[in-house]
Amino acid sequence: MTMLNVKGMPTQPPSSVLRIHGGTDTLGKPSYDFSTNSNALGPCPEVLTQICLSDCSSYPDPDYHSLRTTLAVWHGVSPQRILFAASASEFIFRISSLIGKNTAATQMTQAKKTVWVPPHSYGDYALAARMADLEILEESDSADLIWACEPSSPLGQNQIGLASTLASLSGSQQLVLDCAYQALRLSGHASLSAQQRDVCWQLFTPNKALGLTGIRGAYVIAPLHAEHWQQQLEQMAASWPLGSHAVTMLNAWVTASVQDWLANSLLILREWKQRQIELCMNLGWQVKPSDTNFFCVTPTLTIQDHCVDFLRAMRAQGIKLRDAGSFGLDDCFRLRVLSPPMQDAFYHAVKQYSPHYQS
Repeated sequence: MTMLNVKGMPTQPPSSVLRIHGGTDTLGKPSYDFSTNSNALGPCPEVLTQICLSDCSSYPDPDYHSLRTTLAVWHGVSPQRILFAASASEFIFRISSLIGKNTAATQMTQAKKTVWVPPHSYGDYALAARMADLEILEESDSADLIWACEPSSPLGQNQIGLASTLASLSGSQQLVLDCAYQALRLSGHASLSAQQRDVCWQLFTPNKALGLTGIRGAYVIAPLHAEHWQQQLEQMAASWPLGSHAVTMLNAWVTASVQDWLANSLLILREWKQRQIELCMNLGWQVKPSDTNFFCVTPTLTIQDHCVDFLRAMRAQGIKLRDAGSFGLDDCFRLRVLSPPMQDAFYHAVKQYSPHYQS
């Protein structure tokens, strides 16, 4: 299952290899950051104001009763199905650990437990699997834990065969649907109905859609009839997984005014995305289809051959692109959609890098 990126490193590295992320790095915050998936229209002004005014002088309610009810009403589920996580990554590691610890006990076997990870996906799925001593399978049919992300990262597409995978789940298998980019969908439709989603774990991280990735905090909707699993996940969590800022963000997330802001931002992002795609095509780059505010591109062969030098030269000008090699997409970059002035800065920087690199 392990594939190699453009630099010959495994796409799912062992724990000793540093994680690869977009955004702020040792050089600081990029001026033109194409490397993350955050909403470029953010931060949402209303949510940011509420966060600045939030009461940080005391602990939040450790059981988050009010927030739990608010989210349950918005999603149309019972409050008992809502649980919280410090971040999506924290939950990824927590449920992986639970599968590794408990599945053996329930099946009365010492066999190594298994997980399936989409071929091109967030690296923490595989890292969490290794920390939980889960074997990564090439096929999902018999995996104890199955990961899905729709729309996916880095491709921004629906997961092929997700509905059929969900329909074929056995009683002991757990499928987690990462909904991180659901709110940033610019085209297409989800492949699962509400009834189908009731069978899987749904993981939500609104900070990306709100342009507030510096605020950590996530919530999960448990499947129906998963009380035993949910109870164990709750017991494995640290006290107060959400701080005051995260509670404020999640409460604001479901308000009509914030959802209106999000809907309007998607309209603008659709226009910006089309413009950015055209600029990439003018550079001779191939653009992969995507339904989200980010997409993958394959640059010219010459840039591919000088990838490290090219990315270093761009970063020196404050422009950061996300090398998609760690996702198993050799010779590709993932680009967030940014505003036209930032697009122009990127376009001119690529053109000036070297005239003969355009072919």
